Formats: sequence, structure tokens, C-alpha cells
Amino acid sequence: MKKIISVLLLISLVFSLMIPAFSWVDANESRSQIPVVRISGDGEALYDQEGNKIFHYKDFAKLLKNDNENGTDNSELYKSMAKTLLPALAKGLATDNWDDLYAGLETEISKIFANSLLDENGNVTNNSGLLQSRIDEMEYKRNNSQKGDKGYFAWNDYWFRYDWRLDPMETADDFNSYIKDIKKSTGCEKVGIAATCLGTNIVMAYVAKYGVEDIQGIAMDGSVVGGAEILSEVICAKFDIAPPALMRILQDVEGLGMFSIDEFIMETIDMLVQTGLLEGVISTTENIFYDKLVEGTTSALALSTFYTWPNYWACVSPEDYESAKHYVFGEEGSEKRVKYAGLIQKLDNYDKQVRQRIPELVQEIKKGGANFGVISKYGYQIIPICASSDVVSDQFASVKRSSFGATTSNVYETLSDEYIAQRTAEGKGQYISPDKLIDASTCLVPDSTWFIKGSSHSNWTSYELKILYDVATADKQLTISDFPYSQFMVYDTKADLLYPMTEENCNTENWDADPDVYKPASFIDKLTVAVNSFVRWFKILVEFIFESIKNA
Repeated sequence: MKKIISVLLLISLVFSLMIPAFSWVDANESRSQIPVVRISGDGEALYDQEGNKIFHYKDFAKLLKNDNENGTDNSELYKSMAKTLLPALAKGLATDNWDDLYAGLETEISKIFANSLLDENGNVTNNSGLLQSRIDEMEYKRNNSQKGDKGYFAWNDYWFRYDWRLDPMETADDFNSYIKDIKKSTGCEKVGIAATCLGTNIVMAYVAKYGVEDIQGIAMDGSVVGGAEILSEVICAKFDIAPPALMRILQDVEGLGMFSIDEFIMETIDMLVQTGLLEGVISTTENIFYDKLVEGTTSALALSTFYTWPNYWACVSPEDYESAKHYVFGEEGSEKRVKYAGLIQKLDNYDKQVRQRIPELVQEIKKGGANFGVISKYGYQIIPICASSDVVSDQFASVKRSSFGATTSNVYETLSDEYIAQRTAEGKGQYISPDKLIDASTCLVPDSTWFIKGSSHSNWTSYELKILYDVATADKQLTISDFPYSQFMVYDTKADLLYPMTEENCNTENWDADPDVYKPASFIDKLTVAVNSFVRWFKILVEFIFESIKNA
């Protein structure tokens, strides 16, 4: 009898653990009686006026290829860069005058982004933008109710398509008109907003200018309103490449199935990291060149790539903004400050109206009677080009920023036992994540902020959309107590399932950021790690050689 009861209990336990997954099979079938406007970020490709694609972030890999058949021959570009930059580099080394290098960098890199750059006022001058068919679809839907015979509004009825490069304050005007038109065509008094990535900047600019009179609720996922380290730190002298972080991002890339990395290559990189050789090369380069060249190269690269785009500037954190302006445009009264005065005016206006007022604007949303909710994701290495390479992040932004203020540890350690004990004594222990990396109690809206581990910044699952739409359309402010799932969740990428986070299922990272390995306490520990890594590399090398001989 006891055996039968035990089996039944086991079956019940297994079934109960699977309930969250089963209950969300139709998560993307959100249905509401008010329209929900989706607004996203730079996932929308840019096109010239002839309909040719000129920019999409996924196309960067083509710059590394030379394939005439597939139209990715970059040989002429490389030749031009070498012809311009090598003499300038030689002159700099010989005379310590680097002006030609800065000018050459800006000229040559600008060729790559020529069609997507904005002018010195942050405006489009070549009629580039979104694909016209996307705009036409949006225009039709805004003036024709999508409720129709189905009797409800679906999750993807209304997308606000916009040129995500432009000034969020100006785009907010178009966003307001779009909302007004939808209200008119549907007869609804209010709409909901589901914003992701760069779209969160537009929404906060909209709130700053127009308030929330027309809004039922605002839900944000992958917010960059508070900043995104990979866009913020690289232009204010916080550019850095940490070898351990490089290893972790490679493991993430493979774990996400983006591409497979040969075992020998991984072990070679690991050996270079653990023996300190890679760090030595990077450190030597920094010591010789970084302080001397950082200001000039930052300005040249910024203005020839992404930083004529005001909405990317909106991702610069409050504490980095003034420093970033200095490194990109120079001191007050400089030639570039004068040239880019129109752009800077837009950047400063956003800083004053939005960036410096984020807590105040969130309070205005709540006081105005609109719902507000946030999803913050993590479990991935932030792209290792910034000093904050050990933050808990979604690859692009730290949890601290995307959650509007959570307190976190770093990837090498958990929140201390003393800290957790103190928060528990204060009655806030329930806000500590099971993996002990996050304290949600310090968020601006701690009871309406959800955390999903295992979902990266650019991944918008149907489960996340379900939360966004429920928050945006509810007739009251929803909190973590109103949902059948917990504040902290784990996303299984391969199974496409979401589960409540527990101490048993929370170790989802594709890597182990072990401080004993990456931050040895002593010389003996460092030597031991280095020797072990070299032995592993040598073993793989021998296997690689013998396999090559066998297949020859």
C-alpha cells in the first residue's frame, strides 16, 4: 500500500511541476477588448529609397566574408582601409601625431555605414528607413479596427513601425498620433502598450510628453531606458575586453545554437586565457595605446557607426552621458561640438526630459492610473566589449538597468549570506531569487517585475508576451501575486518551456564563472589552473593531429 501511495505521490509531483508548461500552450493567443500596441527595437531592417537593404545588425558577419557568388566581396573595402590606415598608423608611431589615423578611421568606417548614418542634426537625408510595405500595413491597420468578426483584439494586431535611429522625443509625437488614430478607428477609450528594447525609450519619451491619459497599461521587456552597457560604456573610455568574458560569450553563442565552435579552438582560447597570454597581449596593447588613443578613436568610430543615431544615445546610462559626450564630441566649443550642435541639442533634450527623470516618470504612470510591469532577463554573458563584463545580464544590458533598479551580485558570486539575512529580517526575503543573484526589492516596481533566466535580450518568447499583454490590458495593476507563476522563472530554450525557478533548476548558464578558475587567489592557484589548461589543450592538439593524419 505504501509503495502504491509513493508512486501516486511521485506522479502527482511530476505532474505538478509540468503544470506551468501545459497551462501556457496558447500563450501567444492573447485576447483582449482593447487594442495593444507593440513597439520593438532595431530588429527591423533599414532600406534605401529603392528598396535595397542597407542595415540590419545580423548582417555584420558579412563584413568578415569574401564571397563573390553571394555578393559579400569586401576585398576593395579592405584594400581601401589598408591604404588609408597603415600609413596613418606608421606616422603616429613615428611622430606621436595620430590625427591622420582618427580622420582615416572615420572616413573608412563611414563607408560601411554610409547609407544608414544620420546627418549632424540627427536627421535622415537620403530617404532611407523601413520597408514601405511595413509602413503601408501599419497605416492601414491604424485606420481600420482589427477586432472584426472575431470579437477581440489579438496579440499582433497593432505594431508601431518606426525608424529606430531617430530622436525618441520626435518619434513620440508619431507614436501619440498612432494611438489617437487607433482609439478613433476602434472606438476604445484606451490602449495597452507592450514595449521591448529600443521601443522602451520611445514609450518613456511618450509618457514624458503626453502622459498616460490614453493608456490602460504599459509593459516593458528588455528595457534599455536606464541604459545598456554595451552601448554606453564603449563611448566613455570604459571599453574593455576581458578574456574570461570572451570565453563565456563563445560558450553562450554555441549554447544558443548560433554556430558551433571547434573543440580545439575553444581549448586554445581557454589555454591562452588561463595562462595569461591573451590578457598579457591585451594589457600590453592597452598600456601602449589605450590612454593615448582612446579619445580620438572613440570619436572617430562612434560618429562613423551608430552614434549619429539619437535612439542609440538614449541607451547611454545617466552616469555615463556627460563623459560620453566629451569622448565623442570633444570639449565645449570644439569643432565637433559646433558641427554636431543640432544632434547634441536633441540628445540633451532627451537627457533632461527622460533620462534624468526615470523614477519620476514611472511614478507618473502609476499616479495616472495606468498599469506598469517589467520583465528582466538574464543568464548570459554581456557582450565583452565593456568594463562591466561580470554583470548579471541578458547579453546587452545588466539586470540592474533592465529591471529598473534590482540589486544583483556579479557572475562570480552570489549575494552574501549577510545581505540575504538582513533583507529577510526586513521582511523582504521573498524578493531574493532562488539562485541568490538578484534582490528585486530595490526595483522601482518590485511587485510588478518578473525575471526570466535563460532567455536572452533578443529572444521574445510567447510566455513573455503573455505577461506583457496581461499587464497592459488588465483592469487593475497586476502583481506577482496575480499570476500562476513566480516572480523568478527559468526558460528552457530547447524545450521552449517556462518553469518557476528553484534552487535545483536555476543553474542554466552555458558556462561556470568559477572564481577559483578565473580569479585565482594565489600564484600557486593560478599556476595550477594554467598547467591544467595547458595539459587539456595539448591533449586535444595531439588528438587533432592524429585525426588529421588518419583522414589524410
